Amino acid sequence: MKVKDLLKAKDNIVITIGPNETVQTAMRKLVEHNIGALPVCDAKGTILGIVSERDLLKECSQRSSALGSTRVKDVMTKNVIIGVPEDDLDYVMSIMTQKHIRHLPIMAGAKLEGIISIRDIIETELEESKAQVRFLNDYVSGGYLE
Repeated sequence: MKVKDLLKAKDNIVITIGPNETVQTAMRKLVEHNIGALPVCDAKGTILGIVSERDLLKECSQRSSALGSTRVKDVMTKNVIIGVPEDDLDYVMSIMTQKHIRHLPIMAGAKLEGIISIRDIIETELEESKAQVRFLNDYVSGGYLE
């Protein structure tokens, strides 16, 4: 399966944040949308970084009193690892595991197409496995007809 297939299957609304918004705003967006990371984009939609729950927790532990004035650009991860729609899910999962990341922006050229999480991949692979098990059970028990 390709990343583009996963993006089609999930709600493809990408919630982003600007680099000059506050850490409090980022936390509010994560909670409001029940998500774990926000791509940081400029006014043109160019991805500048990504801010995750982990980034915000680190900031909270260091400077909790300054959250209302700290800017997202000061806490975001700047070297963003990305995927493309044509990537295989196995490859993407491998990269996410190696780099210890749980959220991956998907880019088509300079356009942010979506964001996938390790959970999205696991749920997709679980559904594929369930279908394979059912097919094999039907086949073995004689329930499969050609």
